[in-house]
Amino acid sequence: MEYTRIIRELREKMIVSQKELADLLDVNFTTISRWENGKCEPTIKAKRKIVALCKKYKIFTGK
Repeated sequence: MEYTRIIRELREKMIVSQKELADLLDVNFTTISRWENGKCEPTIKAKRKIVALCKKYKIFTGK
């Protein structure tokens, strides 16, 4: 998956800040920034939460 695109698109659809999304995913807001900039990838636990939010907000994640 393209987490850089997915995280940004998810935030835009939900109309939330990096901090607000970080709180929903139980991570630091700096982590969200790193994901969006492609500096690192979410953990498996975070990926599960991201996929669930993507399904809820009808964001295509590929595959």
